[in-house]
Amino acid sequence: MAGLLYRLGRFSARRHWVVIVAWIVIIGLAGVGFSLFKGTISSSISIPGTATEKVTNQLADEFPKASGGSGSVVFETDDGKAFTSTEKSDISAWLKDVGDMSGVKATTDPFTTQAQLDDGKQKIVDGRAQIADAKTTLADSQDQLDAGTTQLAGAQKQLDSAVAQAKAAGQYAAAKAQLDQQQSVLDSQTATLEANQKKIDEGTAKLEAQSTTLELNSKVLDLSSNIRFVSKDDTTAVGSVQFTTGTYEVDPDLKTAIVEKSDKGIDGVHVYVSSDIAAGVPSIVGPGEVVGVIVAAIVLLIMLSTIIGAILPLLSAVVGLGASVLGAMAFSGVVEFNSVTTVLGIMLGLAVGIDYSLFILNRHRKQLKQGMELHESIGLANGTSGNAVVFAGSTVIVALLALNVTGIPFLGLMGTVGAAAVLVAILVAITFTPAMLSLVGIRILRKKERAAIGNTGSTRVPNSPMKTWRAVVTLIVGVVVLGVVALPAMQMRLGLPDGSSEATDSSQYKAYKALEKEFGAGQNSPLVVVANLPEKATGDDLLKQEITVGDAISAKSDVSAVVPIGASNDGTLVAFQVVPKGGPSSQSTETLVHALRDMSPVTSDSGDITLGVAGNASANIDVSEKLATALPIYLVLVVGLSLLILILVFRSILVPLTATAGFVLSLLATFGALTAVYQFGWASAVFGVHDPAPILSFLPVIEVGVLFGLAMDYQLFLVSGMREAYAHGAPAKIAVQRGLYAGRAVVTAAAIIMISVFSGFIFSESSTIRPIGFGLAFGVLLDAFVVRMLLIPAAMHLLGKSAWWFPKWLDRIVPDVDVEGAKLERSHPDAETAGEGSSAAPGSHAHAHAAPAPVDAPSSAPHEPHPTHRA
Repeated sequence: MAGLLYRLGRFSARRHWVVIVAWIVIIGLAGVGFSLFKGTISSSISIPGTATEKVTNQLADEFPKASGGSGSVVFETDDGKAFTSTEKSDISAWLKDVGDMSGVKATTDPFTTQAQLDDGKQKIVDGRAQIADAKTTLADSQDQLDAGTTQLAGAQKQLDSAVAQAKAAGQYAAAKAQLDQQQSVLDSQTATLEANQKKIDEGTAKLEAQSTTLELNSKVLDLSSNIRFVSKDDTTAVGSVQFTTGTYEVDPDLKTAIVEKSDKGIDGVHVYVSSDIAAGVPSIVGPGEVVGVIVAAIVLLIMLSTIIGAILPLLSAVVGLGASVLGAMAFSGVVEFNSVTTVLGIMLGLAVGIDYSLFILNRHRKQLKQGMELHESIGLANGTSGNAVVFAGSTVIVALLALNVTGIPFLGLMGTVGAAAVLVAILVAITFTPAMLSLVGIRILRKKERAAIGNTGSTRVPNSPMKTWRAVVTLIVGVVVLGVVALPAMQMRLGLPDGSSEATDSSQYKAYKALEKEFGAGQNSPLVVVANLPEKATGDDLLKQEITVGDAISAKSDVSAVVPIGASNDGTLVAFQVVPKGGPSSQSTETLVHALRDMSPVTSDSGDITLGVAGNASANIDVSEKLATALPIYLVLVVGLSLLILILVFRSILVPLTATAGFVLSLLATFGALTAVYQFGWASAVFGVHDPAPILSFLPVIEVGVLFGLAMDYQLFLVSGMREAYAHGAPAKIAVQRGLYAGRAVVTAAAIIMISVFSGFIFSESSTIRPIGFGLAFGVLLDAFVVRMLLIPAAMHLLGKSAWWFPKWLDRIVPDVDVEGAKLERSHPDAETAGEGSSAAPGSHAHAHAAPAPVDAPSSAPHEPHPTHRA
């Protein structure tokens, strides 16, 4: 590989215009592909196969009326006074206009809905009064009927007595006609009384049925007694927009149209749309990102002391971004892209693009100062430092591609795009950077450096080891500090952003806070509960089933209201809107979702009723839990990968173990810092965290993948220098100091550049991007400056020569990857001369894989560099 990169570097140097034009063409083709095939970028995050998705699909199939995503629209008077009739009419008209938009299934008018709720309560009262009056009337009629029946019975008794007397006197035949006439009258009256009794009985039964239905409706209405759509002071109202598709599938153009309409407002009324509608795609570049790049440029300028040198790594990063981002986005018409996917690609592409170009440039500058010919220096820098860049970048790529093993599509795509950005950054570094170095020629050096070419003076090489007590203290203090910083991670909760995480001047935030204040936090996160009935139910049976399920749900302590939505056409499915007491990201809402699922089935007179839970809050909880499940698996995979890669590179057992342990420490400390800032709200004013919330659910997985790759970069750049010094015959403990001295300058610059770029995203307009920027910046800070530059040297010092112990049987089967390009250096004598004593970048480590000399080898061993060296 080193030889191939050497030849590629020389070719790029000799044919620099060909290479530069080729990259311009590649960017142009990527741009054309983007313009022709670009698709819509979504801000939503979803995972197929969750419990929420199954319920959502069931609603779409069996109860279309209740299916589809929804979002809230909050209306608030400007002056804090009650809505006027004109304002109410304008709001109704506004919602009607939205309802007419393509893709909108229906809108809910808050005033109409509130009136229906209030009328429903009054109808219950009026119905009870009417039934009571009817029962009184029936009771009076029954009394009259009973009196008539008694009177008729007396008349019948008298008639029967008269018939008996006539028969006894032998006068029956003469009186029969008269007696029969009297009996006929009595029979007619009896029939009339019986008919009246039947009417009374029917009326009583009807009243009982009406009373039963009324009381059932009253119980149903009581379930939703805590929900309102217009505030009690009549200054705030909440309507809703129901879409024909799920929230995550809604056409962004439709959401944009609703947002733009809300921005125009209504005379005398503020209109705020919730995050379910207003969630848009964040801008790729903002002020914070620009500041980060400027800081990186300043670091480059300070390190290289030349404007051309500072510009070249930035230019390489921009070229890589142009090709990778435009190229990836050209596929957005085929694959659904999340906005975070693009931003992560930009973060990584920019950061590694600058660093990788810097490593090659830095090695080239050192060789030029030693007097090496221009094209030879470029080729050798590409074959040594470029070889290390390829290997280091490959570790980042592998870690990012491994995100696909989580089985989570959007996360896999995020890793793939990030890996593509890193791959392009590598290709730019080993082709475009050599071409630009050839183009600028000797001007990559300052005037003083050009004048001193071949006469660089002496280079100090440490000849004394670290004090053992200092190594012990450093190790203990460092581990304790990282452990303390990691403590908050024990309480880390995962979730997705809601309206409370948005900027305080945004529509989403204002809508969230207005709903929380006037209607309760749960109004921001209504759940949909689906009850599958054991058999078809209609009428009172259906109401009884609704009440049974509703009572079971409302019995949960975290439920504020239960609103029956209705039943499917076949009467086998009933849907409810359940309003929690807590907000979308609160622990109580998460607990409630699990409690509702765990209470299934609900026992009723007709059999068991199974329940399912859906809704935006439920979907976010499911996504977060699936990501939390994937995190340990992915962490084990990455840690195992870390050990294998480091064993290959350093041909050691203990070095990989200490490196991996350091990575885990810095990772846990990063999780702790994220939890403290974004979940607990510590230092909230500094980082703009106005409403602490759970940690972004996919952030820990992203942190593992990205920080692993970068940690391996820094481990390689520093520890390979230690191995080189040891292989050249230096005692193990002195070799630690020499390796650290050789690599710390470039690693410091690279880490500061990484931190600067990532920090720029901390102040992004997107609540999703901000913690990602913080986590990556803080993680690099800890891993580079605490773990790699303090803890690893201290651990290596204490381990001494045992750090390089490697079983002979393993040594025979493990291939020599020659990351530093030592073989290439040995084949170019000038390279060894130029590299000795100045190995501040990967690739300058001659004979890095030679057999280690005994630890007590004299300092004048044949392969050990002299304390001072003059080219």
